Amino acid sequence: MTVVYALPGRAVVREVRLAQGATVAEALAASGVTEEFPELVRQRPALGIFSVPVSGEHVLSDGDRVEIYRPLQADPKETRRRRAAHRRARGRPGGSTQS
Repeated sequence: MTVVYALPGRAVVREVRLAQGATVAEALAASGVTEEFPELVRQRPALGIFSVPVSGEHVLSDGDRVEIYRPLQADPKETRRRRAAHRRARGRPGGSTQS
């Protein structure tokens, strides 16, 4: 299994060997990522396997890549609203991207 945590400018990748039937939480513990980044314990970040959200109780399959997701810096819906408002203020319609 692989445990991955991406930070701005740095990615932490840890290979772990676990028994069959191990969970995502067990992979995190075995990787040592939570010891290196103790804020992850407080934040309880979203987790996934190959971009599919999972819980800590999810049972892993051989070859899975456990991903630890950082919180979004901006709400995507709010960002789209601001962009559309900016387009309207400049006299361009916000609903279409066609020329």
